Amino acid sequence: MIHLPVRTYREGQWYAQDDAVAVEEPLELRLHTPHGPVALGVLMRTPGHDRELLLGWLVAEGLLPTGFTLNDDPENPNVWHLHSPEHARLAAGARLAVSSSACGVCGSGSVEQLLARAAPPTWTALPIPVRVLTGLPTSLRERQPGFGATGGLHGAALVVPGGQLVCTREDIGRHNAVDKVVGWAHAQGHLPLRDHVLVVSSRAGFEIVQKAITAGIALVVAVGAATTLAVETAAAFDVTLCGFTRDGRLTVYAGPERVSDGA
Repeated sequence: MIHLPVRTYREGQWYAQDDAVAVEEPLELRLHTPHGPVALGVLMRTPGHDRELLLGWLVAEGLLPTGFTLNDDPENPNVWHLHSPEHARLAAGARLAVSSSACGVCGSGSVEQLLARAAPPTWTALPIPVRVLTGLPTSLRERQPGFGATGGLHGAALVVPGGQLVCTREDIGRHNAVDKVVGWAHAQGHLPLRDHVLVVSSRAGFEIVQKAITAGIALVVAVGAATTLAVETAAAFDVTLCGFTRDGRLTVYAGPERVSDGA
């Protein structure tokens, strides 16, 4: 975040002050091929945990190669470089447009396309008590210093069945925040994320559910509402999808068998 001079109006008067503002900058991933570099993607994001963001994005897009190097640019903090023997396959999936932090443009535009490249996540744990799930957004909020300072950042967290948050990340884009926690999991060797819960401080759209599925997550908890395509996708992949999770309540859109009333 940065501090900028602003004028605020309250209780009938103007005040001059410095205000914390969330940073949004482009992050370009350049794929190196024998014919030169190719822009694989440009993500509008909040700087920080950029390697995790790119790893998570590659996982979600189905572009993560089996062998690769991923390095930052010493001269430009908004550019990273990807080298891989699979450059031909990756270049074929290159995204030439900017992926907005707001819209979360993703490579899979339908449930059918996602079914062709992803399998239903595995869940072997017991159902999670509803009291644990309803408390997760508050636990996430307590670990969002950027939101507390600016009011402009979304959060995402990975949670184990007991309710412990094992990784939290923030970003101006809700999809980026999810990519960052998935990228962290990949770097730790935890993918696929069996028996993990994804918590997001936003609504649950198709892209959020898609990213959960490609990471192997079978239970998604959102603070806001779910969309029709998100519900359809969750049902098709047997994913538990919860929305409006706050103030001791939640709505289960799909997969109710993973939510229990017990202690």
